Amino acid sequence: PTYLLRDQYRTSGHLQARIDFHVRFRTNPYDWPLWVFDHLRVPAEARVLEIGCGVGSLWLENRSRIPAGWEIFLSDLSNGMLAQARRNLSISRLAALDAQALPFPDGRFDTVIANHMLYHVPDRSKALSEIRRVLKPGGRIYAATGGFDQFRELIEMVRRFDPGLVLWEGRGPDSFVLETGAEQLAPWFSEVTLHRYDDALEVTEVEPLVEYVVSKVTPSPERKAAFARFAEEEMARLGGVLRVSKDYGLFEAVRG
Repeated sequence: PTYLLRDQYRTSGHLQARIDFHVRFRTNPYDWPLWVFDHLRVPAEARVLEIGCGVGSLWLENRSRIPAGWEIFLSDLSNGMLAQARRNLSISRLAALDAQALPFPDGRFDTVIANHMLYHVPDRSKALSEIRRVLKPGGRIYAATGGFDQFRELIEMVRRFDPGLVLWEGRGPDSFVLETGAEQLAPWFSEVTLHRYDDALEVTEVEPLVEYVVSKVTPSPERKAAFARFAEEEMARLGGVLRVSKDYGLFEAVRG
């Protein structure tokens, strides 16, 4: 958490570079936030909590689809993220919160959304216990994440540049990924379902590729310039297109 707040998510810049990269080079023409929203089964009158809302992309992209009867509360560990979300949205209920200690009464929410953030949580069982506690019986959690094998080609490119450079993508034997998420959700929720999103990247420009990598590893200006030269050579070798595997999905589960 200290690293995330100090380096990765102190402001929204790194996350925005990643979002822009995905949007620019995705092969699936249907936006990820629209796809996620399509899968939300939420009553017309409901309280909805998003943990780790980032810059509020889910709500920004679906602003015309939000029912009038939804009371939405957005939270993130980073005040920098919340500041950008506040600029992006008209939603007034935003707060910096830790998923491991949610300041809400039992059964407060009909729905909890935790997209691409559970792999950051040090004590995931505690967070899932808290999410279950604040959900009403029959309420649902929606948790998006990626798979072990996503971004393989880009990770290999970075390793060819520097074998010691780690492009972290939420992996690890104990991480919350598509292959492990159902098992981690099962002790706390029932009817766990995984919805998969079919997508890949076809990267045709060097600069956004470099900015994506820099957002992950924060190298010195000299190393960034060296990687940019290396990436230009790699792209030329590949005929101008780097094809990158993606493996994204959304878990849906019910509080019994």
